[in-house]
Amino acid sequence: MDLLLPFRWIYRGLVWFANSPRTLITSYLLMIVVAGVLYSHFEHKSAPDSVWWAVVTASTVGYGDISPTTFGGRLLAALLISTMVLLVIPLITAHFASRLIVDDDAFEHAEQEELKADVRRLRVLVEEMAARQGIVPPEPVRPVPEVAPSDRRRRRRG
Repeated sequence: MDLLLPFRWIYRGLVWFANSPRTLITSYLLMIVVAGVLYSHFEHKSAPDSVWWAVVTASTVGYGDISPTTFGGRLLAALLISTMVLLVIPLITAHFASRLIVDDDAFEHAEQEELKADVRRLRVLVEEMAARQGIVPPEPVRPVPEVAPSDRRRRRRG
């Protein structure tokens, strides 16, 4: 039995959720409406006031003009704030930030593979030409991975 299976499902769901702006916005609106309806039920407030409370609470502005007094209302506020601050708002922000940071000049995987194949063909040609001339080509130099400054500090301390 795989104990991590539920966490994998949750992770896959979050990835799907995060990569769909329509789903993110729809879930935000749905959470506002559901929280407004529940708040109206718990606190006996009007629907417009309850939706206003949900928007203000979800955005963490918290004007204080409307606040929960019942246990159910306070629990709802805690869940709404936690979900919005820890999940929905960061996912919306990350989604749009990732769209803004896209490097249009970056090579795609297919382009990288094509370049690798070209380099391999060139290496073979150079080796053939060197063999015809009786030249022994030097061994290819493998780049040494660069150590990040933070890793250097850790190595000195440890």
